[in-house]
Amino acid sequence: MKHTISVMVRNQSGVLARIAGLFSARGYNIDSLCVAQTHDPEFSCMTIVSEGDEKILEQITKQLNKLIDVLKVNDFREQECIIRELALVKVNSTATTRSEIMQLVDIFRAKIIDVSLKTLTIELTGPEAKIKAMIELLRPFGIKEIVQTGRVAMARK
Repeated sequence: MKHTISVMVRNQSGVLARIAGLFSARGYNIDSLCVAQTHDPEFSCMTIVSEGDEKILEQITKQLNKLIDVLKVNDFREQECIIRELALVKVNSTATTRSEIMQLVDIFRAKIIDVSLKTLTIELTGPEAKIKAMIELLRPFGIKEIVQTGRVAMARK
């Protein structure tokens, strides 16, 4: 089972390496990682997605809480938070396929952020399932490149 963990840390060099080292030393894989400064420049928020059962999640949480630069650890459940991902998709486009691609963009509430003679670049945000669905619908047009973020999450309360 995939778990989304939010970790509030001091915004200092070496913190990311210590947290990644904690996962590595215990043989836990990080499926995705997103780190950014918060509204307070002294702190950063790390959103980590890792796979494992409840026992593994409990171990990860306990080990993270032992680190000096970690201020708070949250294990988000789907119903407790808002989760989003971002994807940029560059897809082949011709005069005959452009309108069909634009219809898909509208249906998925995505944005076309770049247009060239042979390609369209699409920005899509939302839950993982929405991004996967749109990518699958764009495949027949010929995807040239995809760049995706990992999850970002925020408590609803």
